[in-house]
Amino acid sequence: MLWLSVFTIYDYTFLGNSALKMKNSLKVERAKQNLTQAELANRVGVSRQTINSIEIGKFVPSTLLALKIAFVFQTTVDEIFTLTETDWI
Repeated sequence: MLWLSVFTIYDYTFLGNSALKMKNSLKVERAKQNLTQAELANRVGVSRQTINSIEIGKFVPSTLLALKIAFVFQTTVDEIFTLTETDWI
């Protein structure tokens, strides 16, 4: 049962079959601090591909990952991630 719960979370987080989409300013924040995707990924403990997927709106990060990213940029989660109108449907 636990496996099914984890699968469901990832199913809805990845956008392949889902309408979830969250705007973010991750690329802008990285540029401000001269960080590559790989450097940011290393600091928050994920792959470069995960950072890329977040930046292009293909992946919505977990709460924990969003908090780690905000910490790296010394800002709040809502300064980096913004809900779109379709997120409320």
